[in-house]
Amino acid sequence: MKTVEQIAAEIVAREGGYVNDPDDPGGATNYGVTLATLQRLGIDRTGDGRIDVADIRALTRADAQRIFVEHYFRKPRLAELPIPIQASVFDMYVNAGTNAVKILQRLCTRMGFAASDDGLIGPRTILAAQQAEAAAQGYFADAYGIARRNYYYALGDARPASRKYARTRAGGKGGWITRAEEFISARYHLSAAQHRERTAAWG
Repeated sequence: MKTVEQIAAEIVAREGGYVNDPDDPGGATNYGVTLATLQRLGIDRTGDGRIDVADIRALTRADAQRIFVEHYFRKPRLAELPIPIQASVFDMYVNAGTNAVKILQRLCTRMGFAASDDGLIGPRTILAAQQAEAAAQGYFADAYGIARRNYYYALGDARPASRKYARTRAGGKGGWITRAEEFISARYHLSAAQHRERTAAWG
């Protein structure tokens, strides 16, 4: 089984380096860490008394991995979730914050194990996730990954500027979709035709 540090290293590699995409609500990021995150955590990487884009640019892979392990895995209590879903929830938490937990809570509730839709991991959510995992052993991680994928498609439905993250210019699967499917068994991956059908309404 991979350690949380190994999973964090994979997330950093997946996120890539410095990007400042005007269509990304997160703004400037480096290895997936946003300026808002540095400001919230009070991390002045350059030591100049200000926390700005220069600090984002100065981040190293090791910095990002430490931030993710501490603030996106340990503090949100992801370690208390069933092991099969931890990596996917962790990856999604880095990508979408507490929406990662809300997706899990909604999934558990749909499966008959009620969890508050608040984005916080507490005793009720932990119990619901454990019950859902026990009820669908071997399939719960796939169910969560599919729910992630559906979330990304729904973002594309609602926000045209975000569609480029879910669909390539050539019409194939964009980064969001391939990212979600890394945590889904191959038998549940969408075919190219299914993906095109799902995004056909986007024009």
